[in-house]
Amino acid sequence: MSKLLPQPSDEAEAHSNRLCDHIRQDVAAQGGWIPFSRFMELALYAPGLGYYSAGARKFGADGDFVTAPEISPLFGRSLARQVAEIMAQSALHILELGSGSGKLAADVLDELERLDCLPERYDILEVSADLRERQQLLLLERVPHLSGRVHWLDALPEKISGVVIANEVLDALPVHLVRWRSWEGRGQVEVERGVASDGTHFIWQEQPLENHPLLEAAQKINVPDNYLSEISLAARALIVSLCERLQQGVLLFIDYGFGAGEYYHSQRSQGTLMCHYRHHSHDDPFFLPGLQDITAHVDFTAVAESAMDNGAQLLGYTTQAHFLINCGITDFLAESDPEKLRDYLPLSTQLQKLTSPAEMGDLFKVIALGNGMEQSLCGFSRGDLSRLL
Repeated sequence: MSKLLPQPSDEAEAHSNRLCDHIRQDVAAQGGWIPFSRFMELALYAPGLGYYSAGARKFGADGDFVTAPEISPLFGRSLARQVAEIMAQSALHILELGSGSGKLAADVLDELERLDCLPERYDILEVSADLRERQQLLLLERVPHLSGRVHWLDALPEKISGVVIANEVLDALPVHLVRWRSWEGRGQVEVERGVASDGTHFIWQEQPLENHPLLEAAQKINVPDNYLSEISLAARALIVSLCERLQQGVLLFIDYGFGAGEYYHSQRSQGTLMCHYRHHSHDDPFFLPGLQDITAHVDFTAVAESAMDNGAQLLGYTTQAHFLINCGITDFLAESDPEKLRDYLPLSTQLQKLTSPAEMGDLFKVIALGNGMEQSLCGFSRGDLSRLL
């Protein structure tokens, strides 16, 4: 498989080797085995070494993958309309989790200014010092007159009102790998797939599932024998933390994933774990740790249940296509002159990528979780899929 992927520079490969040494030391310190969630955490977030903690370019044509804000400003402009509606019912405050290149923040602020609905504060929680610097530079370039409204945080605030935006955040949180299988007259048991090392390479190794929160979650899932999939305790914990802090407003999560019925479908017996390296997708998380993204699809049923168990309301769940169309993305295309093909055709192509079922339109979902909101949200006025959670 690795022969089919672009090979790294000597410098990049040396960086990956340093991270591998760091992970092997962690494996040894834990008795020779760590859960995959720990491996994923270190591969993505180990200080100075992990994929999101080091300085490699990750987004856009020169990176490893392209997110919706990188595809088109139409995404941020459409989202801004929903944000404006929420702020009108709550507070003039936006908190974005993991702002990537900063382009979404710039596009949202740009459109909110056109709507005369700017937030008093736009906070960004970013764990990567490198990405934080890039966000600051981009926002100074794009919206320098609004820079005084933007602040970077190191941790979640104690209280939140307004709008929380999280675009492709949940898929990058560490997941546990669980296998459900029959066992010598005991019926179905759950084992956790983790990571060991033979001194040179990382290898898969399974152990009886003893993590009580994980075991409890696994036992609630009904799947066929010899079924492998992911459970994200980290995503559930983030939702709980946000709901505990949410005074009035809405949490908006945009990500690829399914409700539990589709997530744990019998035909998806090898899970959803996926890696992204220089615009190539594959399923080997041991390939060049630190140089590739590692993700898993989002179980939106678990997200909704975690929120509702902690006092939040499910305000809507739909596809990205329905959400963007409900927010008026086609209006922006109509504003451009079809006879000026240089402007119109790129926007038309971008809209197609964001909304087509064959592109991002159906796989990506949007979920809204709120507290103290009285009116329905425009982004979910048509095409609500809450019944599938």
